[in-house]
Amino acid sequence: MRPLALAVALAVVAGALLIAPAVAPARAASPLASSTTGSVQGNVTGPALVATSTNATFFLNASGGPASVGGSLVGTITWSAKLAGNNLTSTSVTPDNGTISSATSQPVSMVVTVGPHPESLTLNVEVTSTDNGQNATGNFSRAFRTVVPYTVRATLLAGARSNVLPFSVSVGLDGTIVGHVSVPELSAGTTYDLIYRYPSLGLSAGYHTFTLTITNAHGLVSFSNGRTVESTTFYVAPAPTNNTVWYVVGAVAFFGVLFIYATRVAARRRGTARR
Repeated sequence: MRPLALAVALAVVAGALLIAPAVAPARAASPLASSTTGSVQGNVTGPALVATSTNATFFLNASGGPASVGGSLVGTITWSAKLAGNNLTSTSVTPDNGTISSATSQPVSMVVTVGPHPESLTLNVEVTSTDNGQNATGNFSRAFRTVVPYTVRATLLAGARSNVLPFSVSVGLDGTIVGHVSVPELSAGTTYDLIYRYPSLGLSAGYHTFTLTITNAHGLVSFSNGRTVESTTFYVAPAPTNNTVWYVVGAVAFFGVLFIYATRVAARRRGTARR
């Protein structure tokens, strides 16, 4: 058995909020928004909230029109996508156009990259179905918001003599899994900065706990004292009693809580082969 050291610095950064009193608290976009023109059917799906300065995957489902006859694709279905909003700086859609090659409408994935500013955006997709001089067009959209997220950070340090194959870390908030982080192979003596950003319109006042859990590492990775779970608790202050201010996530101030753990990782090896 060769030792593998792991140092973890776990930090949570949460933002305080501030908006005008006459403005009602914002609501998340509906899970699905779509419209249909002619005989083209479809929709665009994706998250209602996206963390600023990150990206998220959206999906287009579309079929029908002259290009689709009796469940078979006899013509061409093309699509193009673009973002709409007040500030499109540092935003993009990849890819932003393409061709649907199946009459059964296999979902088309698009990666939307957003900038550092909290705002409301809409992903608009136009789909055109064409065959033998006939065409029909469908316009579909998905509204979402970008918000300053709560951020969980951890730094992993591999030991001097051992490597670890890729594994994942699940992220829980108050007992509910909210996401996963994939950790690539860690070479001996290298570090890896784990970052998870949780988009939210704001957590309720009081104490909350983020928990990191090492998964599918086959017993080769553990935190200090053999544990595979570490957590940190932070406090969200209640809204001020002064009615002249409301709250918007991360707009004004941040507070941080830093926990540093001295940890170790055990990696079991048979001979010189890596598991």
